[in-house]
Amino acid sequence: MQAFIPSAAALLASLVVASAVAAPKGDAEIRHGRYLIATSGCNDCHTPGYMQKDGKVAETEWLTGDAMGWQGPWGTTYPANLRLLVGSMTEQQWLIRARQPMRPPMPSPSLQAMTDDDLRAIFRYVKSLGPKGDPAPAYVPPGGLVMTPYLDLTPKNLPPVAAHH
Repeated sequence: MQAFIPSAAALLASLVVASAVAAPKGDAEIRHGRYLIATSGCNDCHTPGYMQKDGKVAETEWLTGDAMGWQGPWGTTYPANLRLLVGSMTEQQWLIRARQPMRPPMPSPSLQAMTDDDLRAIFRYVKSLGPKGDPAPAYVPPGGLVMTPYLDLTPKNLPPVAAHH
């Protein structure tokens, strides 16, 4: 009797099918959350050096917040360490928080436009990264003393406001 020896392609196909069957739904949600983080610009602010390094920052460093402030008429804000923030929340708390208005330059309308499934996927992805880093500096109100580097987003050379009749 001759022994059956499967081809490499057959072995690969059976492994792919087995892993797809064995992979829990949570893995797909985590992958979707990673995709949303990567394509929605979250790392641009919440990962130190991400924009300056053209996105070439190890995923282990993603979403650890930044001490680079963003200053404008609202005061000075800092990108939160999402790994610590989300790590301290329940999924329901995250869904509520993600729907609340936030100070600039956070694009909260974009976050608010996401579906609950998208927000859950982001939550699960960030949780999967685990805690890392320190909290971002605290918000500084307009006119307050800022002790960190910051980018000035104050509008300049605005046209005069037309008088209302």
